[in-house]
Order: sequence, then C-alpha cells, then structure tokens
Amino acid sequence: MRISVSSDMDEPVARSLVAELRARGHAVVTHGALNPDSDPQWAACSEAAAREVADGTADQAVVCCWTGTGASIAANKVPGVRAALCADAYTADGARRWNDANVLALSLRLTSEPLLKEILDAWFAGEASDDAEDRENVARIGRLDVRER
Repeated sequence: MRISVSSDMDEPVARSLVAELRARGHAVVTHGALNPDSDPQWAACSEAAAREVADGTADQAVVCCWTGTGASIAANKVPGVRAALCADAYTADGARRWNDANVLALSLRLTSEPLLKEILDAWFAGEASDDAEDRENVARIGRLDVRER
C-alpha cells in the first residue's frame, strides 16, 4: 500500500511511524517536518497527505500533530477524506469498520511506540462494514462533501 504520512514535528513517534510502515512493506511518502521540502505547519502538511488520498495517489494517510486534533480537522476538510483521531486500537478498529476511515490521525504527545504498533495492527486489520446502516452513514458523509454551502 502507498501511505502518505505527515507530521508537523520531527518527533521520535513520527520517525517510528515511518519506520514501522516501511517495515510492514508499505511505500511511504512524507510531508511536513519529515520532509525538508515540505511545509511543516500542521494544517498544510495534513492537507497535503489527505489530498493524496482524495486524488488516489495514496491508498491511505496518517497525519500527526501534538494532540492529533488539528491534523484530523485539516485532513477532514479535504473532500473524500474520512480522518479519525485514534488514541487506542479499539478506536482504530471502529474507525475502519463503522466509518470506513481512510486517514488515521495520531497524537505525537500521547502515542507511545507500543501503542503505535497496536493502533496500526487494528487499523490495517480493520475492514469497512457491509452493514447497510453503516454504509448509509458513510454515504451520507460523502454527500456532505458535495453540498453547496
């Protein structure tokens, strides 16, 4: 899988994230503080990673900032992106299953390396639900992207 990763800070957990994704066999494209040619501001780098998912040049993205909140907000402003801020494996599994999330948002402050691996395990093991109600909710989110404001 091709995964776009952004972080507004060059923190150990961000570097571990990139290394772990590569160790799992994914092609990783970096944005923000992880790439010297990229804007490190959380809004800019999260948008860049999310846009790669929306335009199909990345299969998924992981966006990071100190709390994860700003990164998830910025990513969710990109039409077609469903970013989920996940602080544990259960939330990551639910985000993939019920929300068909395609962007994982992480807190650089709260995510330890062991927790990072648990979250990634759940994220990549999770698949979108086939339940009609779940699919309708995801479709409704998609319709929000195209509504005129």
